[in-house]
Formats: sequence, C-alpha cells, structure tokens
Amino acid sequence: MSEFSYSRTIRFHETDGAGVVYFANVLVLCHEAYEASLAFVGIDLQRFFDGQGLAYPIVHASIDFRRPLRCGQEVLIDLAPHQQQESHFEVQYHLTHDARTVGSALTRHVCIDAQRQRSPLPPEILGWIQRLRA
Repeated sequence: MSEFSYSRTIRFHETDGAGVVYFANVLVLCHEAYEASLAFVGIDLQRFFDGQGLAYPIVHASIDFRRPLRCGQEVLIDLAPHQQQESHFEVQYHLTHDARTVGSALTRHVCIDAQRQRSPLPPEILGWIQRLRA
C-alpha cells in the first residue's frame, strides 16, 4: 500500500470487556501511525502539533472491521496519504495481523491557518504525501 508501515503490540488497556480492541482505539492506533509517518519523513512533530501555525484537523473518519485484535497481538498498519483538494488530504490505513487483514480506516484532514481559515497544503505536507503515496 505504501512505503511506510507502523508496527505495534496491542496493550490490555486498549481492549474491551470481550478482550478485543475497543473500536475507538483503532483510530488511536491509526493516529499513532500517522504521527510516525510524519516523523519518518523528517517533519518536526513538536512544531507540527504546537497549534501556533497551520493545523490539520480531522474532518471525517471511518473504520471497517474484518477480524478482532487482542492483547499481545502485533498489528501492522500501512498508510497512504492522498491530496484531495488544495487544502485537503486523506490518509488510508490498512491494518493486518499475521498477514491477514483485520481492518481499514480513513481520515480526512483540512489545512487551516491561525485564524481558522482554509490554507493550501504547505510544501512539507505535499512532500510527505508524494513520498508515501501508493
């Protein structure tokens, strides 16, 4: 799917009473992969998320579940960003365990400036998209 994959072990506190990952925590895992992909291409995360310049809020998120994830299992998250409009991008996530698809997710982001107005995607984000797109 992309040049970037993020791997991590599911922790007990991420599961529900049935012993599987609580549905909302799948988005947390995807966001971890998103942050790791930004760092992978050299984006300074502290500056990126400081709230002083541009921001990239999520305006849409969706998840499809195929198989459960349980505590102690390793999940591999492949992601691929795509520019949608001048100020929008989306990230597609593919989650696997033991080479089997366990789910997929999507987040859509809009770039806004300090006055909360839409802003064109800056070169560092366009570079990230170019480097990691499928």
